[in-house]
Amino acid sequence: MVKKHASGFMTFIREQGVVGLAVGLAIGVAAGDTVAKLVEGFVNPIVALIVGSQEGLQAAVWTVNVGDRSADFAWGAFVSSAITLLATALVIYWIVHVAKLDRMDKKKD
Repeated sequence: MVKKHASGFMTFIREQGVVGLAVGLAIGVAAGDTVAKLVEGFVNPIVALIVGSQEGLQAAVWTVNVGDRSADFAWGAFVSSAITLLATALVIYWIVHVAKLDRMDKKKD
């Protein structure tokens, strides 16, 4: 009974690509850290040169006053986050495209 379950489990792992998924996850975590360091080391300084400082951009607020009420819109934090997202996506795309990782998957018959 145990042997049957173990055999079924191994078949599941082979057919579903669980090992490949685990390897991809491990590589993805390492790549994510590398991309984060690249953004931190190269993209953020460029943004700081353009807008004065990364912290200044993140703290940028647009205040709207209507009568006796006011609302603060933290547009700088959004722009900073969007820049980081776009830079991260661009670097990941570049790595996948240059290393031709998008062509590595076998097509199932």
